[in-house]
Amino acid sequence: MTQIQLGYGKSSVSFTFDKNRYQLLAGNAPNEKPLTDVEIGEALSAPIQSPPLEDLFSAGDSVLIVVSDATRATGSAQILNLLVRRLIQIGVSPSALAIIFATGIHRAVTPDEKVELLSPFIAQRIRTIDHAAYDSGAMVSLGTTSHGTTVELNRALKDFSHVVITGAIGFHYFAGFTGGRKSICPGLASARTVEATHMLALDFETGGRRAGVGTGLLDGNAVHEECERVAAMIEPRFSINSVVDERGRTVRIHAGEWRAAHRAGCVEYLSNHSIRIVRKREVIIVSCGGYPYDINLIQAHKSLDMAAHACKDGGTIVLLAECRDGLGHPTFLKWFEENDSRALEARLRNAYEVNGQTAWSLLTKAERYRIHLVSKLPDEEVRRMRMTPAGSLADVLDNIDEMEGYIMQRGAALLPLLESM
Repeated sequence: MTQIQLGYGKSSVSFTFDKNRYQLLAGNAPNEKPLTDVEIGEALSAPIQSPPLEDLFSAGDSVLIVVSDATRATGSAQILNLLVRRLIQIGVSPSALAIIFATGIHRAVTPDEKVELLSPFIAQRIRTIDHAAYDSGAMVSLGTTSHGTTVELNRALKDFSHVVITGAIGFHYFAGFTGGRKSICPGLASARTVEATHMLALDFETGGRRAGVGTGLLDGNAVHEECERVAAMIEPRFSINSVVDERGRTVRIHAGEWRAAHRAGCVEYLSNHSIRIVRKREVIIVSCGGYPYDINLIQAHKSLDMAAHACKDGGTIVLLAECRDGLGHPTFLKWFEENDSRALEARLRNAYEVNGQTAWSLLTKAERYRIHLVSKLPDEEVRRMRMTPAGSLADVLDNIDEMEGYIMQRGAALLPLLESM
C-alpha cells in the first residue's frame, strides 16, 4: 500500500491506496528547486525577445505593475520585491510606481491578501490600486478590436508611462493557459469586455464549445486570440511569467516581450505538465492541490475539468476542494435552475454571463459523470449543482466498487492526454 497527501485548503488529506488498483498521474516536470533571488534576477537580465530592464525604463518614468489576485499562486511576493528594487535602482522613483490587482470580475483583494501577495515590505511602501470591473467610472474606452469587441479597460493602464504584467502560467479550460495577456484581459477589463471575450468559448450555432477552444490550446483559440488583441492596445513594456510548485514557490521564470515570453512558457509548461494515458478509467480521485486552487468552487472547477479528460463516460470523479470562499460568485447557483445543460446553454445565448459559462461546463460534466464533492459547501448547494456531497474521501470510496482509477494530486496543473490507438 502507498500513502500520499492530497491538498485540501491550507492542509491536506492522507490517502492510502493499492497501486494495483490506482495509478498516480504525474507530469514530466523535473524536480526543480525554488529559484533563489539571484536566479530570478538572472532571468530578468536575460529576457526573451526583449531588451533588458535597464534599456526599457529610466528616471522620470512612471510604471504600473499588474499582479494576480489571491485565486492564483504566482510567487509574486518574491518576484515583486526583486522587480521593484530593480526599477528603483534604474532610477524610477518609488512614488512613480504603483501595483494594480488584476481581479477581473472576482472580488477585491483583502488587506491581508495584499500583504501575502506583495510581501510586507512592498505592501507598506508601494501604492496599490484595486480593480472594479463593474465600475464604469474606473474604465477608459479604447474602441473595438478588429473582431468587433468593445474594449474597456481600467484607466490606470493609461495613467502611467509603462505597464509591466506579471502572472503564473498554468492550464485554463477555455483560454488555453493562464498568464500573459490575461493580466490585461480579463484581469483589468470591464465586465462588458470580459463577457464579450469569454463568450467566444461557446458556439451558439452548432452548440457546445467552439472548435479550437480548450485546455492547452493557443493557435486557433478564439478566446486567447481576442484577449491578446485587447492586451495589444496597452502594449505592455515587459512581462514576467512564473511557474510555481505545489507550495506556490517559483521554479521557472519566462520574462521578456509579453507575447514571446508567454508563448515560450506555455510550450514548456505543456511539455512538463501533461501525461499520456493509454485509456480512461472508471474512477478519478482529484485534489485541486489545496489553497488557493480550491478557494472557491469556480476555481475548483478547473481541476474537475482536468479530471474529466481521464474519466470514462458514466464514471466517478471524487473532487477534493475546500471552497473556503464558497461558490465564488453570489449568483452562481441561479444557473442551475435549468433542467439540463442544453437549457442552460440556451439561456446563455440570450443573456450571457461569464459565470454562467462555468456553470454550463460544470453541469455538462455532472450529466456525464457521477461527481462526489468533498468540501465545506452546504450539502443542498452541492446537490443543486447535480453533484453528491461527501463528508470525506473515505466515505465515498467505501461505496465504490473495486474499479481501477487514477489519482491526480494537483488537478489544475496536470493535463491527461489520451493516446490514439
